Amino acid sequence: MSRLNSVWPELWVRRWAKRSISLRLLLAVLVMIGLALPVAGTLLSHHYRASATQAFDERLGATLNVIMAGVTYDRIEQQLVHDRALGDPRFDNVYSGWYWQITDGEQHTLASRSLWDQRLPVIDSDTLSARSIPGPRGQSLRVVERDIYLAPLETPLHISVAARDDVLARDIGEFQRLLWGGLVGLGVLLLGVLALQVRWGLAPLRRMHANLHEVEQGRAEQLDTRLPDELATLAASMNAVLARDQRLIERGRHTAGNLAHALKTPLSVMRLQLRQLPEANRAAWEVELERVDSAVRHHLARASAAGEGVRFAPIDLHATLAPLLNGLARLAQRRGIELRQTWAGEIKVHMDGQDIQELVGNLMDNALRWAHSDVQLQLESDGQQLTLTVSDDGPGMNESECQQAVQRGKRLDEQRSGSGLGLAIVTDLVALYSGQLQLSRASTGGLKVVVELPVVARNRLV
Repeated sequence: MSRLNSVWPELWVRRWAKRSISLRLLLAVLVMIGLALPVAGTLLSHHYRASATQAFDERLGATLNVIMAGVTYDRIEQQLVHDRALGDPRFDNVYSGWYWQITDGEQHTLASRSLWDQRLPVIDSDTLSARSIPGPRGQSLRVVERDIYLAPLETPLHISVAARDDVLARDIGEFQRLLWGGLVGLGVLLLGVLALQVRWGLAPLRRMHANLHEVEQGRAEQLDTRLPDELATLAASMNAVLARDQRLIERGRHTAGNLAHALKTPLSVMRLQLRQLPEANRAAWEVELERVDSAVRHHLARASAAGEGVRFAPIDLHATLAPLLNGLARLAQRRGIELRQTWAGEIKVHMDGQDIQELVGNLMDNALRWAHSDVQLQLESDGQQLTLTVSDDGPGMNESECQQAVQRGKRLDEQRSGSGLGLAIVTDLVALYSGQLQLSRASTGGLKVVVELPVVARNRLV
């Protein structure tokens, strides 16, 4: 159980570490509003209730002073007399909710007509006090009362003034409804305004993200640095990294090309010298020299391939492959082979032109080498990836041969010319672009090669 308690906070932190900045800011604002507004509402409500109750008590206290000033004791009649008009008819209406009472707790009692035959509860209090009490007919009353001494009476008189507090409660309730309604509206307004502020404040980050996507898609070479100071420095640093990576990749490709040219002459010289050797010794050296030549060309071809690590602007596939396919069509015509092409509309891909030419060229060269009379090339796109299919009517391959065909240097027919590198280079290029390569038997009886590449250029959203 203790281990679970220690793991849970870590899982919670990991989960929230992936939350968006906008969500974090909005949740922080929501927590702040959820804590601040209820506290403010409670304090305001309490203050208004206290102020309204105090004002109500002061009004009752003023009436009590008037009553206290008008009370006398008639010695002849030996009773209390109140001879000052209060100016409020509610004290004369029976059970109106406004009452006053003067009593010594024994035989002398004087009350307003509104009390009729009822009496208010009495407590001893030398100073002015206020409290809530039940009144006639279940009324809730607010009473202000105090004790006074009136000559010639020896016992103190208790004077009380009471009024229904439903008006006070209704006034307080109305204020609370308006207060909480206003606070809820204020909270929604603040949340909306702060949401707009968060969206406006994070707009440069969204613009930077869109700019990065453009760089990834090859529509831009660098990030726009027209950003706030905090992000402009970051964008400039990222631009420097992008430029350095581009230079390294270009330098590697140039080095591979230079190395290829540098190795051609020594290999050619070695072949010429090899012909001067006796026939018995020549065969073994030719095999080893062919292996060296194959290995060099394979690694140079892979090193010169750009792959997905480089950002490319979308290229028109038909325009890029047109020169290559025209040459292959002439070659097929000389060999008596029909070369058929199927294009599913205009296709744009994010690839290096040399890479796609190398890939299609190797597949077509292999198909033309083995085909009897028919070679088919089909290119189509479903909006997500490019599907390239090459098939022929040659002898084809079984499942085991299909697996061997993509291995570097493997040749299934030693009587045919070639180093066996074609499909191996295609396999490397497909892997570099995170694609898939499938070999199977074609409907015409020969080999069918299907290449799927996730490099289709998507239309830019405006």
